[in-house]
Amino acid sequence: MPGLKFERNLWRKGFRYVAGLDEAGRGALAGPIVAAAVIFSKSKVKNRWFRQIQDSKLLRPKIREKLSSEIKKNVLAWSVAKIGARTIDQKGINWANQEVIKRAVRKLRIKPEYLLIDGRINLKSLKIPYFSIVQADRKIFSCAAASILAKVYRDHLMINLDKKFPQYHFAQNKGYGTKEHYQQLRKYKPCPCHRRSFRLK
Repeated sequence: MPGLKFERNLWRKGFRYVAGLDEAGRGALAGPIVAAAVIFSKSKVKNRWFRQIQDSKLLRPKIREKLSSEIKKNVLAWSVAKIGARTIDQKGINWANQEVIKRAVRKLRIKPEYLLIDGRINLKSLKIPYFSIVQADRKIFSCAAASILAKVYRDHLMINLDKKFPQYHFAQNKGYGTKEHYQQLRKYKPCPCHRRSFRLK
């Protein structure tokens, strides 16, 4: 489970506003890429329900929903940003991944003093000290919390897209490349929310 080692070390060094960041949807065939940012207060990370926070992919949907609500109520600041399929196709997924993280940082109502980021991301242009590491959502508490916000937000978007394009079953696959999703793509061809930069198997 993710711990608070990174946050506590930074708090001891005088960084009061430490933001954890993660994205959802990087590897999807359809829908946006979404990033979330959270800044926790040292005084509130002892809440009992926080012990349930971990990488969003390891949580059941109902637990994610509950934790997303609790996180929003108990952090100093949080934000969510997204970049759609058309822009991903135009500028590339690597660009979109970095850009959506930057947008989430800029949308925070409190300017963070340090960033903890899931993945290998270059954010030098923000001029905020940061640390990025692969699988931070399984190692760093704030990044795990951000992964939950990003996942829940994106899942809601995909459920809404399912109502508009029911033939692709977005409510179930969330835009990812399941066997059934590829079958539906071959049958119906891509819709406007599909990323044209993926290769159809």
